[in-house]
Amino acid sequence: MNRNLQTGFSLVSALFLLIVLAALGIVAVRLIAVQQQTVVLAMQSARAYSAATTGAEWSAYQALVNGNCGSSTLTLTEAGLVGFSVTTNCSSSSHTEGPNTVQVYVIESFAWTGSYGTPDYVSRRIRSTISDAS
Repeated sequence: MNRNLQTGFSLVSALFLLIVLAALGIVAVRLIAVQQQTVVLAMQSARAYSAATTGAEWSAYQALVNGNCGSSTLTLTEAGLVGFSVTTNCSSSSHTEGPNTVQVYVIESFAWTGSYGTPDYVSRRIRSTISDAS
């Protein structure tokens, strides 16, 4: 039996195994990177929702307390909402319920950070309806 014909067979197996393990390593690294980006975007999304809610609450205060229902733009500078911009639009209508006249306010709030089309861009839009009925 000729032993020279079987030399090199283990080299082919070792190379195949190395290539498969390297491919699995690359896939694992990519999965970790995608998972980290998903977590970051989920957190940014929650912050954008909070910024939009902040804008709606600010606009509701302006409408109910100050009697100012209009459009405004806010740049948030506190705590976890640094860097978010918020635009609010408020419209009102009067309704008569029995002897009382009630003002109903519809507030739209749009919050965003980053530039549209970039990976770090995130935005949220909310709409709320409030009234001065007691």
